Amino acid sequence: MSIEKNLQVFDPTTPGRDLTAYMTSANSIAVLTQEQEQELARQYYYDDNVDAARQLVLAHLRFVVHMAKTYSGYGLSQADLIQEGNVGLMKAVKRFNPEVGVRLVSFAVHWIKAEMHEYILRNWRIVKVATTKAQRKLFFNLRSSKKKLGWLNNAETQAVADDLGVDAKVVQQMEGRMSAYDTSFDADADDTAYRAPAFYLEDQNSDLAKQVSDAEWEETTNNSLHTAMAELDDRSKDILNSRWLTDGKATLHELADKYGISAERIRQLEKNAMNKIKAKMEVAA
Repeated sequence: MSIEKNLQVFDPTTPGRDLTAYMTSANSIAVLTQEQEQELARQYYYDDNVDAARQLVLAHLRFVVHMAKTYSGYGLSQADLIQEGNVGLMKAVKRFNPEVGVRLVSFAVHWIKAEMHEYILRNWRIVKVATTKAQRKLFFNLRSSKKKLGWLNNAETQAVADDLGVDAKVVQQMEGRMSAYDTSFDADADDTAYRAPAFYLEDQNSDLAKQVSDAEWEETTNNSLHTAMAELDDRSKDILNSRWLTDGKATLHELADKYGISAERIRQLEKNAMNKIKAKMEVAA
């Protein structure tokens, strides 16, 4: 099937529910020759030909699928990994300069890996195991090493540290983060419920009388404010709304221009309105 026909029946960005069918479709798209790739890349780079860019993306989907399989040990959805990798591929196509003299796949591998790594670090654990660029590099390299070595002893830890160019303590810290397990914050209905973090927190909202009192005070205050505002004239009401009750606070000069009076007069009207509201709310209290 030609690339053009695939464009009509195949969504390149989303694997969907049938992952096997998606992989089959991706692998059925012919690989571009270097000349074809260069021609399509130039059409997009110089002429902003979006269809040429789509053809470049389609022709490299099989490579994204292949890379996603290498990250299958993280327990994450392969379809999601492919989708994230496709985002990286599209970013690479957007930035690819055909005059540099390299194949697109060599340029795109960095962008595809970057998006997959971000997805893994966001979703592999509730608590992030790596935040800095150096920690992320250590995370992926250390996990690869642990597949072969299991839990590291002192000698193996030092060997990994020497190989990665970091201190042995850093390797131990990262290994501890990777070996930790996630637990539910809320208690489960079983014999170990008392271990949940929520079990040890003090309930600050347990005073029902205080809750009722606070709710009544808030309701009374709001009602008093609305009543006091309703008794103001339209101009004073608009000034207070514009100055204090909207996201974009108006200046005195803006309101002065609106009503054709001085900024000082606006300030006086504002002050008078505030005093009226304060007096009404004190009486209601």
